[in-house]
Amino acid sequence: MKIISADDIDRLFTYETVIDALRDAFVEGVTAPLRHHHTIERDGGADQTLLLMPAWSRDVGLGHIGVKIATVTPDNGKLSLPAVMASYILMDGKTGKPEALVDGTRLTLWRTSCASALAARYLAPADAETLLVLGAGELAPFLVRAHASTRPYKRIVAWNRSHDKAVKMAEALAADGFDASATEDLDGAVASADTISAATLSSEPLIKGDLVKPGTHIDLVGAFTPAMRESDDACIRRASVFVDTFEGATKEGGDIVQPLKSGVMTEDDIRADLTALASGQHKGRSSADEITLFKSTGAALEDLAAAILAAKLAA
Repeated sequence: MKIISADDIDRLFTYETVIDALRDAFVEGVTAPLRHHHTIERDGGADQTLLLMPAWSRDVGLGHIGVKIATVTPDNGKLSLPAVMASYILMDGKTGKPEALVDGTRLTLWRTSCASALAARYLAPADAETLLVLGAGELAPFLVRAHASTRPYKRIVAWNRSHDKAVKMAEALAADGFDASATEDLDGAVASADTISAATLSSEPLIKGDLVKPGTHIDLVGAFTPAMRESDDACIRRASVFVDTFEGATKEGGDIVQPLKSGVMTEDDIRADLTALASGQHKGRSSADEITLFKSTGAALEDLAAAILAAKLAA
């Protein structure tokens, strides 16, 4: 059984190859039950979440079985650790024999950012120049690089509740050649951005839809439980809404679950999922002035596709 480390993944992957692998997986399809979601209560700290995400190839005899075991620990930031920790086990579809143990934490960063970039291929404005990133955790720099692989952004703007973390991230991105800066003026940054990518654990909306300019693409990656939210009702009312998977978004992502519950939107208001976009069933953005919103809740399909790619490239 191969052991594929975080360093191995960074060496093997490029954003384009992972985005393409995810595109192919969404077109071909896999069997992926809704992830198991368990709350672990903690005295004196924020509750943890345990996620179990299984998936297998539709023709399992010719494909693979995989499962990701992940924890989300909001308090990890205080320890300079990522909130999400994970391991991925990839198995032969015919025999069940373990083929690879993959660093699931790094795999999650790559597949999550590349799923957003895959959606952006179809939804972000073609002439997008300014990318605003909300959040400065481990995922945020991956989102910047993934989005930058799909559009020639001229400016990267970072915002975080702790401004010093946004500054550090901007400095790191600048060292990599990006024109990056940090801001404390979230509303002003929202109003001037062409693409907004949010990766936070916020329980209150951060993006005010009334401030979003026509033509903006909104990429919502955080807020992975029904109680969390990164966008307000105005965003939902003004935008054409897309999701990674209907089941995940309508049951787990607060940015969709809460508007559905309050009647701000219905499931019929969701234009398409990533399968429809990747397969050409839906063309994506329809005009230069259209505001598009993509809600990502994370799909086991993405983990399986990325793990298969990692094992193939490591062979």
